[in-house]
Amino acid sequence: MRKLDVLIIGAGHNGLTCACYLAAAGLSVRVVERRHIVGGAAVTEEFYPGFRNSTASYTVSLLNPQVIRDLQLARHGLRIIERPFSNFVPLPDGRYLKFGETAEDAAAQANAEVAKFSKRDAERLPSFYARLDRVADQLRQWVLQSPPNLGGPFVVEGWRDLVAAAKLLLQMGRLPREGQRDLVDVFTKSAGDWLDSWFESEPLKAVLGWDSIVGNYASPYAPGSAYVLLHHVFGEVNGKRGKWGHAIGGMGAITQAMAAEAQARSVQIDVDMPVQRVIVESGRATGVELQSGEVVRARAVAANVTPKLLYRRLVDAAALPADFVEAIDRTKYGSGTFRINVALSELPDFAALPGAASQPHHASGITFAPSLAYMDRAWHDAVAHGYSREPVVEMLIPSVVDDSLAPRGQHVASLFCQQFAPTADWSMLKEGAVQAIFDVVQSYCPNFRASLLGYRALSPADLENEFGLTGGDIFHGQLSLDQLFSMRPVLGYARYRGPIAGLYHCGSGAHPGGGVTGAPGHNAAREIIRDLN
Repeated sequence: MRKLDVLIIGAGHNGLTCACYLAAAGLSVRVVERRHIVGGAAVTEEFYPGFRNSTASYTVSLLNPQVIRDLQLARHGLRIIERPFSNFVPLPDGRYLKFGETAEDAAAQANAEVAKFSKRDAERLPSFYARLDRVADQLRQWVLQSPPNLGGPFVVEGWRDLVAAAKLLLQMGRLPREGQRDLVDVFTKSAGDWLDSWFESEPLKAVLGWDSIVGNYASPYAPGSAYVLLHHVFGEVNGKRGKWGHAIGGMGAITQAMAAEAQARSVQIDVDMPVQRVIVESGRATGVELQSGEVVRARAVAANVTPKLLYRRLVDAAALPADFVEAIDRTKYGSGTFRINVALSELPDFAALPGAASQPHHASGITFAPSLAYMDRAWHDAVAHGYSREPVVEMLIPSVVDDSLAPRGQHVASLFCQQFAPTADWSMLKEGAVQAIFDVVQSYCPNFRASLLGYRALSPADLENEFGLTGGDIFHGQLSLDQLFSMRPVLGYARYRGPIAGLYHCGSGAHPGGGVTGAPGHNAAREIIRDLN
């Protein structure tokens, strides 16, 4: 019997992506998954009788178009519906902002929406997007590339790091001086300071600043939060950059399509098979031992789990350099995210834009956070009390465009919420946090509580226990400057490899980071193929 080439830990979207590329290169691949279903955090499950929704991850934009094409996801049934516009921001005073997130949208909307709050901002918005897109275009070129392994040992292929570093410097050097300044600003400044320098109207800064705290337990005025904002504009839907969309069938439709393609390429996928440990012999990973006691040998092991979970739970610390263990222990986790799926008897009726019949704003991303100052207060409140009494909430209602998720005439909604302390005692605080979230939604949608049939809430502790997300971190580690690019997961181990030969990182804890992108799985597969062939 042929020896297994690669054993992948975790059937999340990156693990499945990695498996597909490895199998296409002729390698034999097996994926083992702890949960009863493939998909990791990108799954669709019933949470209340008759109601299904994306359990954790909930919206589409960052999924890389090359991954979509290479894995033939459309052939396996994946269909993504664009939002009619990107965001709807209801305001406490009864006004509202409808907003898109591309330069084309900005030009079209300036007079219709943004100018309601500031004519000056409406005039400046196209220029802001032109400069933001220029920076995003530079970084987008590196999404499917391996970063230079700065700080690592100069091994036989060290020349690749020198070439990659030179390419990066040349690329940045070609930017005009204004673009170079923008790039520095993105990596070092807070989103709040950056947006304040551009705009004056609070609703506009709020809708742009929301992206800076998504999965980021911090104030929008925290240094480095501007990059988190930028991270969320890399994406596209159906070939249109900057757009967001709904996957028909929920986010599980993405991973089910990936699993179908993997199995078509002869990948073996096993669920309900948690890993007990990675087997390391003579300094090399040679397989895993499952909790069942089964030992699976392989030429290489790829881990689609957080680096901290991998190196502090699945690998014997004695097999690791002490300085590496120390560096892993210092990595920052905790996105401050709280997730609720709700079953509704009718659509939310917004005080700012009344009506419980389906309207375009019901199919957009609905942001309950009227200003950057509101977001800043929410974070400070969470630091003091464990969770914000007035949290930041984004609502999506996918059943508006996907009637497979709820009974006829009824709906499901995702509540993606920020500013919940990762280390709080959620056994004590969870119910209070849920009610605080519901209070925010109710204040804008007076029919919300009356229409609430049931819900399922996931605190940061629940996200860790159920999905293996260390600290409940949806990105497998914070997207701070010291944990990006050549420093992800830690400096010296950037090319999807750690200090143990044959053990690879194929999850979001590696470059380019979190979100449903498929990029870490794609990039790790390239490195594994290079090593094994």
